[in-house]
Amino acid sequence: MKMREIDVSLITETVAGLCEDANLHLPVGMREKIEAAVPCEESPVCKEVLGDIVRNIDCAAELNVPICQDTGMAVIFLEIGQDVHFTGGSLYDAINRGVAKGYVDGKLRLSVVKDPIRRGNTNDNTPAVIHTTIVDGDKVRIMVAPKGFGSENMSRMKMFTPSAAVEDIIAFVTETVSIAGSNPCPPITLGVGIGGDFEQCALLAKKALCRDLAVRNPDPFYADLEQRMLEQANKTGIGSQGFGGTVTALYVNIEQAPTHIAGLPVAVNVGCHVTRHKEIIL
Repeated sequence: MKMREIDVSLITETVAGLCEDANLHLPVGMREKIEAAVPCEESPVCKEVLGDIVRNIDCAAELNVPICQDTGMAVIFLEIGQDVHFTGGSLYDAINRGVAKGYVDGKLRLSVVKDPIRRGNTNDNTPAVIHTTIVDGDKVRIMVAPKGFGSENMSRMKMFTPSAAVEDIIAFVTETVSIAGSNPCPPITLGVGIGGDFEQCALLAKKALCRDLAVRNPDPFYADLEQRMLEQANKTGIGSQGFGGTVTALYVNIEQAPTHIAGLPVAVNVGCHVTRHKEIIL
């Protein structure tokens, strides 16, 4: 089969556009999800806060400015068809050029430092965090998910043993929400990874967070678990922006994977009400 050639300059331009788009526009259904939470909220204060959040989203759209001042660290999910051949240079360099172009030209906040301890801003929001998967076919799927750290900092992971009950996992997720409190700007979103090993579990949680909010886990067992986790998160009473209310979380998405007989890893990736991601297929 003939290889499909894609010049990496197309990748650069595509990533640049996705970086801007993701920061300016919420995923489909997110605004409506927040608006629909207003009548479900029992606290008058939190009802007002939810209304303010919706107005902020609308104002950002009207002014064509980012919804949140933390425009995040660029996380890239890259699915590459095995029949694709990239030409014109390094693929990862092209991605990072796209991130730099999108953030600098788009006047988005530059939040990446070159060293975790010694710091020093890179001044173009690179390098991106890139996750690559090889799939069948000759298409390339690119998702850009800018991740702010007010919510990222509240994420947690625990290596359970197989003796842990489902209730123990729900309790861990609920505890994570309680510890986070108002820090991740609730109402929050939750991506939960279950299974795999240490690093795959965290990646599952990130992927779960970026799944369409309207799509439940295809396995009825995990779909039910998503609902149970959501109900418990909303019983914490944290409420919008931490003012105390009945709507603390908007949705919970779970992704699971096979694991070792001796393990049961669980990771929780916390997202704020501005959980952003945009994708395109080339």
